[in-house]
Amino acid sequence: MKKITKLLLAVVLMLPQVNTAQNLDEILDNYFENTGGRAQWDALQGIKMYAKVSQMGLEIPLEITQLKSGKQMTIINFQGQQIKQGVFDGTILWSINMMTQKAEKSDQEATDNIKREMGDFPDPFLNYKQKGYTAELLGTEEIDGAACYKIKLTKKPLIIDGQEVENISFYFFDMDNFVPIAVHSEIKAGAAKGQMSEIKMSDYQEVEGYYFPFSMIQGLKGQEGQAISFDQIEINPQVNDSEFTFPEDPSGSN
Repeated sequence: MKKITKLLLAVVLMLPQVNTAQNLDEILDNYFENTGGRAQWDALQGIKMYAKVSQMGLEIPLEITQLKSGKQMTIINFQGQQIKQGVFDGTILWSINMMTQKAEKSDQEATDNIKREMGDFPDPFLNYKQKGYTAELLGTEEIDGAACYKIKLTKKPLIIDGQEVENISFYFFDMDNFVPIAVHSEIKAGAAKGQMSEIKMSDYQEVEGYYFPFSMIQGLKGQEGQAISFDQIEINPQVNDSEFTFPEDPSGSN
């Protein structure tokens, strides 16, 4: 009799975990189904986004390229110049110094961190278990009047000052459309260390069978953020590998 009682108790204790896992899976299944389907997301090789960021009363055009291989870059079009930032060729992370206009390699820690997140394309929730990530449904929460599912995503640790630190983000999925409308992440380094960053996403539009947010606001939680609007998103763009290559200085100073 004691064995039966213990068995029933174990089953009862497991029930909330099973229901939570099922609910989480259903939310993510609906998310991918509503935005193009898992098979189509799996087949995606790259995207190129043409955007504008509002800053000090100016609209600055951006071109953001992300490829399945992990290669990525952002091009800022400013005062007739194209300035590359956050360029990663799969091995080297580099940017153009805004003051000197010279290409500079990022430090090893920043490079190692971007390598750890190469598998995030096109979505960190796609095949997240195979990536070694964990996801947990925490319940519901309201974001700007919209009822949302709150999901905690834990990815590979980041390296900050030589130490591994937790890499956790909280995603808020709209309960009506099953798409994320906000992401919160604790800032781990810099002047804003310890504060919560916030990305808000809206205006989902269809692009060749996929659905992407065409409007974002990025900043600190509870404060006014920076608006980014997307004019066009190109699916599977043709990009020459040389675009990501670090431009070695002929003088050897790099």
